Amino acid sequence: MLRGVVFDMDGVLIDSHPLHRVAWKHFLLTLGRHVSDGDLDFILDGRRRDEILCYFLGNLTHAQISEYGAKKDEMLRQFGEGIQPFHGVVEFLDCLRRSGIRIAMATSASRQRAFGTLEELGVAPYFEVIVTGDEVTSSKPDPAIYRLAAARLNESPENLLAVEDSVSGVKSARSAGMWCAGVAPADRADKLRAAGADPVISDFRLLSLEEMKARFRLSQAPKESLARGLSRTSHV
Repeated sequence: MLRGVVFDMDGVLIDSHPLHRVAWKHFLLTLGRHVSDGDLDFILDGRRRDEILCYFLGNLTHAQISEYGAKKDEMLRQFGEGIQPFHGVVEFLDCLRRSGIRIAMATSASRQRAFGTLEELGVAPYFEVIVTGDEVTSSKPDPAIYRLAAARLNESPENLLAVEDSVSGVKSARSAGMWCAGVAPADRADKLRAAGADPVISDFRLLSLEEMKARFRLSQAPKESLARGLSRTSHV
C-alpha cells in the first residue's frame, strides 16, 4: 500500500538546475576557476555541497567549505530571486494531502537552503519530514538519506514512493527499498528509467494519483501479475 511520497528538491520541487549552473559558474570564477558547461554536469547528480566544492577546488578545510558554501548560496539567492515550483507540483501536493498520503523530502541540499526554499515557495506546511544532506555522511546514490526519511516517517520503505530527477537519486531510493518515479525532460528520461524509475514524467500535471497507486500495487505484485497489469495500464 502506498503510504507516503518522498520528494527530492532541486529538479523535482523546483526547476533550479539552470540557476545552480549559473551560480556555481560565477562563484568558481571568483576563485579563478574556469569551468565548462560539461564540467557543471557534476552538480546535477544529487551531490552535496561539500562534495561539489572539493571536486572543483580540491581538499578543503571545514572552515573553507562553510565559507565557500555560504558565498555560493548567496549567489544562488541573487540569481534565483522569485524561483517558482515545478509545473503542477503544488496541485499534486494538495492531492496527496487530501488523499491522506504522507509527504516528506530527502534532499542533498543544506538544511538552511532546503528550509529556506520551502518557506519561500510557501509549501513547507505540506512536509511532515525533511531530511537534508547535512544529516547523512554518504550522499546519493548511497541509500542512507532515504532510509533516514523512512525511519522518521516510521514507515517501511516498500510503502513509500520517491520522486527523483537524477540517476544517483533513483539508485539511492531503489537501494533503500522504495519505488521511484522520475522527473526529467525527454533527453534524460531513458537514463532514469535504466536506473529504475517508473514512470518518468516531464511535468507533474502528467502524473495521476490514481494511476500512481495502481502502478504501486502492481509493483508489489508477483512478476507475472505485474506483467499482465502493465500491459493494461497506459504509460504516463
